[in-house]
Amino acid sequence: MNTPEIQAVYDRIKAHSESFLGYPVAKDFSYSEYAPFLDICINNVGDPENPSTFAIDTKDIEQKCIAFFADMLSSTTKDVWGYITNGGTEGNLYALYVARESFPNAMVYYSESTHYSVKKNLHLLNISNIVIRSQENGEMDYEDLDQTISYRRDKPAIFFLNIGTTMTEAIDKIDEIKKIIKKYAIKDYYIHCDAAFLGTIAPYIDPKPKFDFAEGIDSISISGHKFIGSPIPCGAVLVKRKHRDRIANSVSYVGTMDTTITGSRNGLTPLFIWDFIQKHDHQGLKDRVVASQEVAAYTEHKLNLLGMKAWRNNDGLTVVFQKPSDALCRKYQMASEETIAHIICVPGVTFSKVDAFLEDLKIELVQKSSKSEALHA
Repeated sequence: MNTPEIQAVYDRIKAHSESFLGYPVAKDFSYSEYAPFLDICINNVGDPENPSTFAIDTKDIEQKCIAFFADMLSSTTKDVWGYITNGGTEGNLYALYVARESFPNAMVYYSESTHYSVKKNLHLLNISNIVIRSQENGEMDYEDLDQTISYRRDKPAIFFLNIGTTMTEAIDKIDEIKKIIKKYAIKDYYIHCDAAFLGTIAPYIDPKPKFDFAEGIDSISISGHKFIGSPIPCGAVLVKRKHRDRIANSVSYVGTMDTTITGSRNGLTPLFIWDFIQKHDHQGLKDRVVASQEVAAYTEHKLNLLGMKAWRNNDGLTVVFQKPSDALCRKYQMASEETIAHIICVPGVTFSKVDAFLEDLKIELVQKSSKSEALHA
């Protein structure tokens, strides 16, 4: 490192990356071989399918990544278009943007368990919206959605569905949404799936949840730095081509089509994603899912043995349990909400790392029990 200050920053980050358990960020990667690219200003400006007068890009690799994701999500690049984003928030923003352009007077329906950034996106886009109640497991309350839409059946509807909520990994059921669409004969509607975490997991779960283009959705957003793993936050958004075509504009300054949210775009992240795809492919991703499910099942079982009332949605990787002390939440960087916390068993969260947390938790529970006994003595 150049200076002691920068070395200290690295040491701090490295130490924290070893201990966290509560966020969906894979840790089992190394892209050091791509270090030479850090000496080049790579900019995937504009549409990934269109060359630019600024030719220092990785758009060819970006297109390969999108083709892989399209196949993974039951479609092809003939029917859907996409690009590599800065993460799930941008992907959701793009989807809501093209949905608004399709149906300017639509109402957006999303559950109270939806990621916090969606409310911000809706505010930025100035789209009318209504929050729907969530069930106890984090899934959308379809009865509340039904009742809410019954008063607005004449308006176009944009359904923002969670394919893995932030806290509990709950999946909103597309079949239930379709029933409501049919019940009220809604002709103008748009379905977006926020699959930030589960987008690269759900295709390899048995039985596979209904969430992709085979179910007639209009768009989907996934993250690249979560289950896949990347040193830089990234993701992908895929939409039906008709939606992309509706907002496309030509920009003479850079000699390409303007179809993305940001003009200048990261050219490094497509390299990382494609490297992962080349090394793992579909079978590797499936193996990755199975291995992570084993760690999650182990974690759930061990927590229940300690009386922590642990549970998972759909045999997922997110183990929800009673919130431990603030000190333990800080040490293991576990997200919490009211009385619950979670451990997300992404690659890099190993049995030994879970065991280290369990040992600390046991000590905490024993101390808590001893204090309780002393108070009642």
